[in-house]
Amino acid sequence: MVTALQDSPLTSDDLLRFVARLQSSDFDADAAAGIDLISALETVKCASVAAQAVVTDAVATSISNERREQGKPKAQWRTGIASQIGLARRESPNRGSTHLGLARALVHEMPHTLARLRAGHLNEWRAMILARETACLTVEDRRTIDERLCADPATLAGAGDRTIEGRARALANELDAASQVKRRAKAYAARRTSTRPAPESMGLFTVLTSMEKTVCMWATLRRDADTIINTGGDTRTRDQIMADLVFERITGAAAAQGPPVTVDIVISDSTLLAGADTSAYMHGHGDIPSDVARQLISDALDSETHIALRRLYAHPTSGALTAVESTSRAFPTALGRLIDLRDRTCRTPWCDAPIRHHDHIRPHSAGGRTSAENGAGLCAACNYAKEGEGWTAEAVRGTRSERHRYRLISPTGHTYDSSAPPMPVIEIYNSPAENVMLLGLFDDDAA
Repeated sequence: MVTALQDSPLTSDDLLRFVARLQSSDFDADAAAGIDLISALETVKCASVAAQAVVTDAVATSISNERREQGKPKAQWRTGIASQIGLARRESPNRGSTHLGLARALVHEMPHTLARLRAGHLNEWRAMILARETACLTVEDRRTIDERLCADPATLAGAGDRTIEGRARALANELDAASQVKRRAKAYAARRTSTRPAPESMGLFTVLTSMEKTVCMWATLRRDADTIINTGGDTRTRDQIMADLVFERITGAAAAQGPPVTVDIVISDSTLLAGADTSAYMHGHGDIPSDVARQLISDALDSETHIALRRLYAHPTSGALTAVESTSRAFPTALGRLIDLRDRTCRTPWCDAPIRHHDHIRPHSAGGRTSAENGAGLCAACNYAKEGEGWTAEAVRGTRSERHRYRLISPTGHTYDSSAPPMPVIEIYNSPAENVMLLGLFDDDAA
């Protein structure tokens, strides 16, 4: 049993001293003592999450109250708070919003779940499950489920994720069946598509939609693939045919014809022309092996795909990309593309969402130039948060050989630095800059 002794408020310095002890400790224990230590560390993690939730809610309440007292419009009371939480936790603003929502639910509507989290009986993910499954309920019904499941530690003792999810959902149906209809409608409104890299230079294309539409799409692909197989003469497997059919029906082009829109590949001249093995970069996907990049370009040359070659310049050691400047307020297409290729994903630290906006680091209204140095690629959420009250940003000037950097300053005065990733270069040249090739692969319609 652990007895808590609290004679003064806990500070970040107190916690960092404890962390320093963890970092410097050697663990030389037998199996039994080691299991006890693992269990104790898990309790520390859960208690830390509970403390984070309480502090997160307090910070959000403090900022909101301050803005309200200043006479700010209600729509601005919470602007940018989730971004501050995400940065403090070294996560994206989207995750910061999730943590903020969980914190508010635990502190104001689910006190028993918070108590179980503090005690180490629940971890953060299982607390998140309970909050998610009760999100569409009234506050009173949510508190009822909170009490029935978490008031007694024995109720969920030994229960796994699916068990907790099932019990919370069953109680929600019992208390308010209509809430499940609301949840379905809310989930369907969030339907979307997404992509992410997969091993061996492959990629996953995902569609999130209703179950009946998902089953219908899959069944249609399987039926048509079986028809192709039954006609004979096709050596592809059923799965390969189904994947090719998805591409053909979305793009309107045969799978063998290549991409119908521009696909940018950034590759060093040495890798393209001299067989070097530095990775290339496919915009929208990520790094790809040099052999794969050369094969893609070779396949494009052998087909009807057009190739446009543009020369970029990068420093041979740092990979810094040469910048250009525009006199217009909006970022021109070429400059915007340069920023996209330089930054790759949203430049806010710990946010790797796709770039949606080209932002003036120093606002144009304050004299900021429309240039690569004063430009940054941001996702929509980060750009909107940055425009909130108290946020500032500044380009960090360095030498020409340094990669682009800028500093984000939150309303609380905390600073976060962001550096652009390096271009794919070979670090063997003494010349002031190395050629980096940008190849755009596109078909006749996209040209």
